[in-house]
Amino acid sequence: MKSLFAGFRARCLVLTLIAGIALALALAPTRSRADDLPTLYLIGDSTVKNGTAGLQGWGTALPTQFDTTRIHIVNNALGGRSSRTFLTEGLWDKVLAKLKPGDFVIMQFGHNDGGSPTTSYRASLKGIGDDTRDVVNPKTNQTETIHSYGWYLRRFVTDTKAKGATPIVCSLIPRNDWKDGKVARSEDSGYGLYARQVAEAEKVPFIDLNAIIAERYDAMGQDKVKPLFPQEHTHTSAEGAALNAECVAAGIRGLKDCPLSIYLLPAKPVPATVP
Repeated sequence: MKSLFAGFRARCLVLTLIAGIALALALAPTRSRADDLPTLYLIGDSTVKNGTAGLQGWGTALPTQFDTTRIHIVNNALGGRSSRTFLTEGLWDKVLAKLKPGDFVIMQFGHNDGGSPTTSYRASLKGIGDDTRDVVNPKTNQTETIHSYGWYLRRFVTDTKAKGATPIVCSLIPRNDWKDGKVARSEDSGYGLYARQVAEAEKVPFIDLNAIIAERYDAMGQDKVKPLFPQEHTHTSAEGAALNAECVAAGIRGLKDCPLSIYLLPAKPVPATVP
C-alpha cells in the first residue's frame, strides 16, 4: 500500500511540475518573430506614406518587393513632414530607440523642405552646409535654430551608423510636371542634388530615385503617367506607388556592397512601353 501511495504521490509531483512550467510559459512575455529579423525602417513624408483616401506612398507598396519572412519593414514616414520637422517633432527619436545592429534606414525628404523658415514651420535652409538661422517658429511661436536640409540628413545618417545600422539616402520622387516631353528632374539641382551630396560626403548608399522614376515616366509617356496622380501632381495612386516601389527595389539592386539587396524578391520584367 505504501508503495502504491508513494508512486501516486510521485506522479502528482511530476504533473504539478509540468503544469507549473506550462503556466510559466503561458504567462511569459511573448516575443515577436519580427524581433529576430533585421528591420528596414522608412522615414519621409506623404510620398512615402500617405493617409489620404485614394492616394498611396511608395513605402506602403515596398513590402511586395521583399521576402518579408526574412526582413521586417516598418514605414515610419508621415505626411507633411520635412527633414526638419521629422527631427524636431520627435519622430526620429522614436525610430532611433528601436534601431539595432543589422537594421537599415531609407530616408527620403525634400518635398516639404522648401520655403522661408520665417513663414514656414517646416522649411529647412537650402543646401548641405553647417550654417544656421535663429527664427521664431510660426507654428509654436518659439525661437528655433534652423539648419540646412543636408545637416538634418547627416544627423539621421550619423545616428543610424552609431546604432550599427545602415543608412540609405534616397532622392525625392519626381512630380508629374513635364517640359518638352520629359518629367522635370531634381537630380542635378535642388533637393535631389543635396541628397546625393550628403550621401557622397558621408560615404553611404544613395538611391537616385528621382532619376530612376523619371526615366520610367519618360518611357511611359505623359498620357499614361497622368492617371497615376489622381488628385494633383505630387501624390500617387496605389498603382503609382507600386511602380515607384519597383523603382526603389531597382535602386537597391544597383547599390554596391549594401546587404539590403539580399532580402529582395526576384525582379519582375518591366512592361514594354510605347513612346
